[in-house]
Amino acid sequence: MSINIYEAKTQLSKLIARVEGGEEITISRNGRPAARLVPIGRRTTPRVPGALKGQFWMAPDFDDFTAQDEADWYGDE
Repeated sequence: MSINIYEAKTQLSKLIARVEGGEEITISRNGRPAARLVPIGRRTTPRVPGALKGQFWMAPDFDDFTAQDEADWYGDE
């Protein structure tokens, strides 16, 4: 389906409902396609907490705020 911007503004709720039903809608400006409303893809597998454990390393002083950091942020006083 294709619709112009003015119609899309006045019928946005209806268009969103159609997109939630699986339809793709093209929004046009002056007869030229400008945007497309598409359903958001759903995750097919559930997230697993801790799945990336052991794959990253963070320095022990990662969140230390040093005097140099203070000078960089706030300037020398």
